Amino acid sequence: MADGPTPIMFLPGMLNDGALWGNQIAGLRDCTVPYVADLTRHDNVQDMAAATLAAAPGRFALAALSMGGYVAFEMLRQAPERITRLALIDTRASLDSAEEARRREGLIQLAEVGEFKGVTSKLLPTLLDPANVDDPGLGKVITGMAERVGKEAFIRQQKAIMSRPDSTPLLAGINVPTVVVCGRNDRLTPVAEHQDMADRIPGADLVILAQAGHMAPLERPEGVTQALRAWLTG
Repeated sequence: MADGPTPIMFLPGMLNDGALWGNQIAGLRDCTVPYVADLTRHDNVQDMAAATLAAAPGRFALAALSMGGYVAFEMLRQAPERITRLALIDTRASLDSAEEARRREGLIQLAEVGEFKGVTSKLLPTLLDPANVDDPGLGKVITGMAERVGKEAFIRQQKAIMSRPDSTPLLAGINVPTVVVCGRNDRLTPVAEHQDMADRIPGADLVILAQAGHMAPLERPEGVTQALRAWLTG
């Protein structure tokens, strides 16, 4: 790239760490300088965003998955002039349904009394495409991330998700090159949510990946890396 490598900040989802983005960091090493945000220390997206901005270079591209997307929207509120490009992956701008909010409350209560089990094999079908559920390597990466993040950070992250603002009104004002990426079988943030975001963000591209659920960077690493390369160089 003529202007040198692009600084890019990767935002993990809930119970994720930098391992989520390992394939993309490796696959884009020729054209990027990668950073990975730590979203484990705060219980609201405002502080998560402020801490990430404090750790980031002056201007940077931003790639975010799931909860990371909620933080990305808050970063756009706090410092839009610093973000040069935006990639929204397996996430949503809208708020949780009442049922989802109740489920989060229940998970917090279970964790607070010691019933934190991270991501178990029983939960993998909600995160992964059916074709990927029995992949032992993929399961090991996902459960390992959850174990490293741990119970206390899980509670903080759930509280941050529950208290986040609705970012739908923000979408029409996004004026940087944006790509929206979704696993075709994402059960947590379905394709329709991504189609809506792409329709509302001026000029956004939409990439839907087959044989992927909510963890597209791990399930379809080459597809996500290819989408990010096109977004970075286009």
